[in-house]
Amino acid sequence: MKRKLFCVVALLSAALCAASATRAQDSFQFGVIGHSFAGSPDDSVLRKALDESDADNLAFVVVNGIKSASEPCSDALYSARRDLLKEAENGVIVSLAASDWVGCRNRNGSIAIERLNRMRDLFFPDEFSFGASKVPLFRQSVTPKFRSYTENARWEFGGVLFATVNIPAANNHFVQDGGRNSEFEDRLIANKDWLQRLFTFAAQKKLEGIVLFADGNPLAQPSQRPFLLRGQRDGFAEMRQRIVTLANGFRGKVLLVHGENLKSESNTGIVWRRNLGSIGVASGWSKFSVDSGNAALFTLVHSTGKTAMQAPPTAQ
Repeated sequence: MKRKLFCVVALLSAALCAASATRAQDSFQFGVIGHSFAGSPDDSVLRKALDESDADNLAFVVVNGIKSASEPCSDALYSARRDLLKEAENGVIVSLAASDWVGCRNRNGSIAIERLNRMRDLFFPDEFSFGASKVPLFRQSVTPKFRSYTENARWEFGGVLFATVNIPAANNHFVQDGGRNSEFEDRLIANKDWLQRLFTFAAQKKLEGIVLFADGNPLAQPSQRPFLLRGQRDGFAEMRQRIVTLANGFRGKVLLVHGENLKSESNTGIVWRRNLGSIGVASGWSKFSVDSGNAALFTLVHSTGKTAMQAPPTAQ
């Protein structure tokens, strides 16, 4: 009798532990570090943001970009930033920014593509994040057709799918000069396929939400981009249409976290249009809460920097 009672207690205990673990994942927090390095002569600001986020109990941290546009595109700087990210306590996932590679040049002209490929070698070497808490990642590069796109990665936590998408803020790296857009066109095909696979995966698993991390904000309209002159091509048009269409067909919440700062004013939180939300993290680091008991699912808890001004996502 005692043995049976012990077994019942043990089974109840195990069930309670399992339920507790499930509840713990129903509510969790993650961090996003914006362009913390901008205006800094060294990595001190980025290091401070990593230290502060390490002191918090976070599921993971996404870093949008590893250098400012004014810093050199050297292997030495890339390697130093990579080593800094390796020291983090939290799992750290890199989301590429335009400042990392789009403007890189030498005396002979643009070296953007060469630097992009170099970053892929240094920052996306395997299927795990940086940091002590390794986050297992699934990369788009496992698909033979898109084996170059190691920067596009997804991971799942607490019933939510998270993913990085290489959409640089500099008009999605669309070059106005004719005949020079092979990188843009190839990446556009890869990103469309990646987004489709993300939403299909999330729908099949009946996940509650999707969070996309990108440098540029494809949901913003051309009128919000002062650098786009009349008649110039909007490099974000296809990405905007694809995200809006896929979000409309998804039962859960979709959040776009980007690093583009279109206006000087700051926004106080996530801007929603139906199930599609967006928020810019332009500098510092921000903490987000995920709570399945909250109708919005995602909430901005606090931010140490300015968040970019948002425009409500607009269907095409």
